[in-house]
Amino acid sequence: MTETQRTETRGTEAEETGTPGSEAVRQPEGTAPPGTPETAPAPRPQPETEPRPLPEAQTAEPEPGPGPDREPGSAPGPAPRAAALTAAAPAPRPERRTLRAVLRWTAAALVFAGLAGGVGYGLARAERTDLPGLATEHDGRWDYGTVERPALPAGVPGPYDEDNAAAVHHADPRDLLLPLPAGAKPDRTLPAEDGWLPVEDFLRQYDEDYRQSVREELTDNSCRHIAARGWTMPDGTRTRVHLLQFNTEGLADTVHSKVFASSGLFAGADLVGAPQSALNSDWSSSIREGESSQYVYDESEPYGKRQVRHAYITAGDTIALVVQSSPGETPEVPFQQTVVLQTRLLG
Repeated sequence: MTETQRTETRGTEAEETGTPGSEAVRQPEGTAPPGTPETAPAPRPQPETEPRPLPEAQTAEPEPGPGPDREPGSAPGPAPRAAALTAAAPAPRPERRTLRAVLRWTAAALVFAGLAGGVGYGLARAERTDLPGLATEHDGRWDYGTVERPALPAGVPGPYDEDNAAAVHHADPRDLLLPLPAGAKPDRTLPAEDGWLPVEDFLRQYDEDYRQSVREELTDNSCRHIAARGWTMPDGTRTRVHLLQFNTEGLADTVHSKVFASSGLFAGADLVGAPQSALNSDWSSSIREGESSQYVYDESEPYGKRQVRHAYITAGDTIALVVQSSPGETPEVPFQQTVVLQTRLLG
């Protein structure tokens, strides 16, 4: 066996047995075997692969260096691009919920202000008696509205002026009658022609024993006119007002003292339905209206189904008769009110 054959045989055995020291021992790839000079051939180059492009959102940005607000070695802050985007973004608008809330509160404030103003105006305009807690108990007075004397022509004197010695009312007696109060119904049973009442109709309210004597006194003292008005209230109270006009104040006083006064010749001429009437002595001392005089009578008990109250008013050339009656007892307040207002109209 030649030397060459021996060498190959040993190499083959060394590879099979893995004996160290053999020249055929396999070395790791890319390293030179021991004792091999550095001029050994370089390992085979691997094929180059093209790098995959990163997505646009994941493009690597250069890491910023330390800035004025960062110290070296601190954690890296947000990327410069993100900071630029944040700085360039516009300020957010107010949320719609906030705007709606502001509008709702504004509308509520305006409504409340309007209601408060309306309530204040209503309280200022209301009468005291219409306000809860401030109203006073109703005393039974009627609502006559505004009662005013009729205007006289220029230069015509009133009944009590100094240059009117006869105390004559130059106003039409029909305009001096008290108007109907609120809620009253006109008395259709009171006959009248053009506002004038015939003497015969006036006499029917007196007892038959007095009618002829009253007619004679009215005729002898020149009774010019008799104006009348009547009404009925919802509670059944009936009222009649008569105005008897004479030529002078003296004639009117004569008829009153002889016919209608309680001390006269006819002892007050009893009214139908009120045969027992007495003069109310407290009236004249408590109620006075200018130059007029009032004589008030109340029907005495026992009275029938209706109590009668009546009054005579003397005012210059005129005598007024006010008669009022109600089922049971006639209230004093509306009767007193009616007499006072009729007296004021006569001046």
